Amino acid sequence: MSDPLAVIARLPGVPEAVDEARQAVDRLYRHRVLRRASPAVSTESSLRGARASAAVEGVDVPLDALRRDEVHDPLVQGALRASAEMGRLGATWRQAPRQVLARLHSVAAAGLAPQAALGRPRTSDDAPDPLGLGPAPGAKEAAARMEVLFDLLETEAPALVLAAVVHAELAVLRPFGTADGVVARSAERLTLVEFGLDPKSLVAVEVGHLELPYVEGLRAYLSGTPEGVGQWVRQCASAVSLGVRETTAICEALQRG
Repeated sequence: MSDPLAVIARLPGVPEAVDEARQAVDRLYRHRVLRRASPAVSTESSLRGARASAAVEGVDVPLDALRRDEVHDPLVQGALRASAEMGRLGATWRQAPRQVLARLHSVAAAGLAPQAALGRPRTSDDAPDPLGLGPAPGAKEAAARMEVLFDLLETEAPALVLAAVVHAELAVLRPFGTADGVVARSAERLTLVEFGLDPKSLVAVEVGHLELPYVEGLRAYLSGTPEGVGQWVRQCASAVSLGVRETTAICEALQRG
């Protein structure tokens, strides 16, 4: 059976973008600070990533306020909880992706969705559209496409290509109907970690997405054309490179003391 992600990985400009991102991550992993402070860098990267993920959804709060635990917006708190949960879910992602996504939604959507809806796929054909992407697929179609997505976890395509498609599918299908964007970006980062591009979860890829034309990229993916899908994957590669830049700045700050 052919691997659709292998086809995406060969689209114009994608191999070069993936290689450039891979090289950026490799350079980051050689930073001398990581010999002694890798956990601290990962923690700070996760904090900045959670802040950026909430900001993509329109809730932009100062980083210092997050550090002082002064922000109680439920979407921000959900992004923080999802970020913290990722470290406990990695080993399960390949074997039980439904369970992982349900858990991510449970922590991300607490305070935003009724308790009974946490971790459960939506049953309504209507889903909120916080990014202005247009109507989501109906509940049955979304569920069917999620099954296809789970099968893609067997791919041999580069981790970045898989992560880009996981992210986009969750963002456009909106399988839960609340906090789907936070879940999508968390799943992307989890994929980059578990499929080997960023095993220590150092890259603040969410910061990269905040700096790029996020909605425009998802609309390109939604077009379903090779050009649009390729544009989205290249944008995700750029987000990784920008995330590396952010994490490098964290390393430099720690080096200066």
